[in-house]
Amino acid sequence: MSRTNRVRMRLRHMTTVRGFTLIVMLTAAWCALWQEVTVANIAGGILVSVAVLATGVGTLARGTLRPGALLQLLWLVLVDLVTSTVDVAKEILTPGDNTNEAIVALNIAENGRHHLLLLIIAITVTPGTAVVDADPDTGTLYLHLLHAERRDEVADHVRKLTELACNALPVPSEVRPLEVSR
Repeated sequence: MSRTNRVRMRLRHMTTVRGFTLIVMLTAAWCALWQEVTVANIAGGILVSVAVLATGVGTLARGTLRPGALLQLLWLVLVDLVTSTVDVAKEILTPGDNTNEAIVALNIAENGRHHLLLLIIAITVTPGTAVVDADPDTGTLYLHLLHAERRDEVADHVRKLTELACNALPVPSEVRPLEVSR
């Protein structure tokens, strides 16, 4: 299949409920990263979302959408946002430096690699943890942690996010990740 046909197919899939939901979620994440909901941020988020999905960088807009699992994922990200904001505020208000910063590598399960962009946003939008690099070929995320001793807890949490993303937005088994020529 030619590159032009792949882009056309991806644009056509964006008109489905799943595609529309992905655009809305990515636009909301864009506004969350900018920490402001404005007309310009919404327009920019839509533009970036469509570009990402059309070029094959993001999750394919094919398959089913499971609203219950999607709500669980969104709830978990919201809870993460609140609890990590409180944790970071405590860290700032506590005298002295109690941080033990580290960069850790976490491998994402193969089925979760279809949702790499969603996972990167869900992790980075919460204060105290940030994805500093990602290798889509191996499914490795490199995270900056404020507390290195929480590595196992963070790894379990990322596995939970991956599981929820895969349950909310399952990808048909015949869909393979897009290969990028270098």
